[in-house]
Amino acid sequence: MKSAKLALTALTLGAFAIGMTEFIIMGLLPEVSQSLNVSLSAAGLLISGYALSVAIGAPVITLATHRMQRKRLLLFLMLLFIAGNAFAALAPNYGVLMVARVVAALTHGSFFGVGSVIAAELVPKEKRAGAIAMMFTGLTLANILGVPFGTWLGQAYGWRFPFWTITGIGLLAMIGVALLVPKVNAGVSSLKEELGVLRRPAVQVALLMTVFGFGGVFTAFTYIAPILVDITHFHESSVSLILVLFGAGITLGNFVGGKLADWRLMPSLIGIMIALAAILAAFGITDSYKGATLATVFLLGMAAFGTVPGLQVHMLNTAKEAPTLASTLNIAAFNLGNALGAYLGGLVIDAKLGGGLPAIPWAASLVTVVGIAFTLWGARQTQSRPVIGAASDSA
Repeated sequence: MKSAKLALTALTLGAFAIGMTEFIIMGLLPEVSQSLNVSLSAAGLLISGYALSVAIGAPVITLATHRMQRKRLLLFLMLLFIAGNAFAALAPNYGVLMVARVVAALTHGSFFGVGSVIAAELVPKEKRAGAIAMMFTGLTLANILGVPFGTWLGQAYGWRFPFWTITGIGLLAMIGVALLVPKVNAGVSSLKEELGVLRRPAVQVALLMTVFGFGGVFTAFTYIAPILVDITHFHESSVSLILVLFGAGITLGNFVGGKLADWRLMPSLIGIMIALAAILAAFGITDSYKGATLATVFLLGMAAFGTVPGLQVHMLNTAKEAPTLASTLNIAAFNLGNALGAYLGGLVIDAKLGGGLPAIPWAASLVTVVGIAFTLWGARQTQSRPVIGAASDSA
């Protein structure tokens, strides 16, 4: 058990580094824009380019490396991640920086997909969701600690310094994986098996559970800053502190969600999604009151990441013959949900779907309700087959 905890710590450190890379650019847009002589909107495309590369690159990398032993694949991904961030730190112009971001992003989905499989194999079946949740804690801590610290470093010493810092953290994570993560008992599936799993209706439903169940979160969260400033009337300087509160919520929710998923997977997942839809709907009322908004933002973070361990374990249960591609595709589905949510929120704000900014929380809740419908469908599909990631899956 001690060796499993050490291995999970190495995976968590890798997740921390990757999470920091994904979000660090948000706090450094003015510095990057000025240094490379590009507009803020162009600098913002460094975020979009990363997200798109995650969604597209995750299945491509997994299929291209399907014959590679999983620990060796994890080390290859960390090496690619280190190279991408080092090139970002050295980038002489905007084009090179974008390419470096794409290289780093190619490792994101596969790392969390393969890491989920390895984490699940390190512990007994009844503790798999908790192990996956621990690895994802690195991602949540990156939001709370890594990004604010990296932003401060970039503002104090230049935007390149945080990328060197991330490169160093990635190197430590790779060493940790090499020394602490064992070769898990998970055979390498054939390419036919990996692709064949995509034709299974249960896998398709599981992906839709993730896209819509998590898509509601980013329908609202993408526009959280204007909601807090324009509707709740917080000062702009308060937004970053409120986002730390959200980050604390997702860290706690990730932990609690893992425990609940290990207890009763599908009933817990359905319950958390219902809570998420209710919190998002309530936000449409509480966002007029500062105190209530703070409480809602914290609860939103809890419910949002409370779904993550359960969604990953459900995918592993559903596609146990070819878990690597399926798990990685589920990470891509999270990013697709993020993009879909942001797009739908934009339509609402532009009044093409009606309502404007005040209607964002309600629209987000409706997206999550669609996710609940797919989750209920997925729960029915699991009733007739054995599970590998929860003590009990019956209602």
